[in-house]
Amino acid sequence: MQVILKEDVANLGYKDDVVTVKDGYGRNFLIPTGKAVIASESAKKVLAENLKQRAHKLAKIKEDAQALAAKLEGVALTIGAKTSSTGTIFGSVTNIQVADALAKAGFDVDRKIIYIKESVKEVGNYKAVLKLHKEVSVEIPFEVVSE
Repeated sequence: MQVILKEDVANLGYKDDVVTVKDGYGRNFLIPTGKAVIASESAKKVLAENLKQRAHKLAKIKEDAQALAAKLEGVALTIGAKTSSTGTIFGSVTNIQVADALAKAGFDVDRKIIYIKESVKEVGNYKAVLKLHKEVSVEIPFEVVSE
């Protein structure tokens, strides 16, 4: 089943992408929640026309994402966490703490675009990936220290 995404869906695609999904996933999740519509011929024509009209606006959004990526390039974060005597964190450090640290550094970034590859459960150095645009992403190194 082919669907047109109305918004970004993690591990599937970005807004206005035409993707092929299994029938049950499309009918039972994507379409009822408003995340996608069925990719009929008329819907594809409407999508093509909308993309043509929005090309300038999309270029501006990509430029803004690249400018923010350039600013974030040299940023290194330090996140404090409560730890045991062996250096193990009580709980874990997630994208929410990374977003808070970026906000303290003066960057307003949505936590939903921050991805941490490995689970952060010990003191040490890690990397988070910020997907600012479907073609622009930046890696932010952060250090977890004991409070």
